[in-house]
Amino acid sequence: MNLKRTFGTILTILGIIGLIYTAINFINHSGDTRTVIVLGVLGVLFFFTGISLVRTTKDES
Repeated sequence: MNLKRTFGTILTILGIIGLIYTAINFINHSGDTRTVIVLGVLGVLFFFTGISLVRTTKDES
């Protein structure tokens, strides 16, 4: 499997985990507001970067 595609998958999974963690903290009102915002931004950044890597990388056998 292509290394870029694997890295893109890992980034996408980390982004999803970050977004879920941010949503849970936002709903429960736990944690600092600044921390929730930073985690949300990082989650979105990781998610869209990973999706972009997976989509633009071509499979070469």
